[in-house]
Amino acid sequence: MLIATPPLRMRLQCLSLSLALLAGGGMGVTAAAPTQAEVAPAAGSNSSAPQASTGFQRGLAEHLKRQGAVLYGAWWCPHCTHQRELFGLETIELLPYVECDKDDAGRQTCQKAQVKGYPTWDLKGERRVGVLSLEELTTWSGYSPR
Repeated sequence: MLIATPPLRMRLQCLSLSLALLAGGGMGVTAAAPTQAEVAPAAGSNSSAPQASTGFQRGLAEHLKRQGAVLYGAWWCPHCTHQRELFGLETIELLPYVECDKDDAGRQTCQKAQVKGYPTWDLKGERRVGVLSLEELTTWSGYSPR
């Protein structure tokens, strides 16, 4: 059975989120701007490419996975890409990520989870929509680096 693909609706929600964040709020979304340390490229590097992961980023990703956190996103969503890239190049694959729009299985998983916008984080039944800084994820998940 084919499931109706929601890309247009979800793209509009992603666009609405973009506009709300640019306007400084709206939609009840709280997403802090990433810190300089999270987005600053290493000296002499290409700023458009994801940077190498730090031990902190790797530790946080592993902690989120152990805590049962899930990041729902879509391949075409720039906010989802940005969220994942905050963890650095090597750590992206460690994230508990569900792709919601590449195949029917992903679409069904996200429909069943009632994902309404991208990116969406789910941690122990609590939802956060929008890009979350590493600081926000650390606090929310109770991560305490060694």
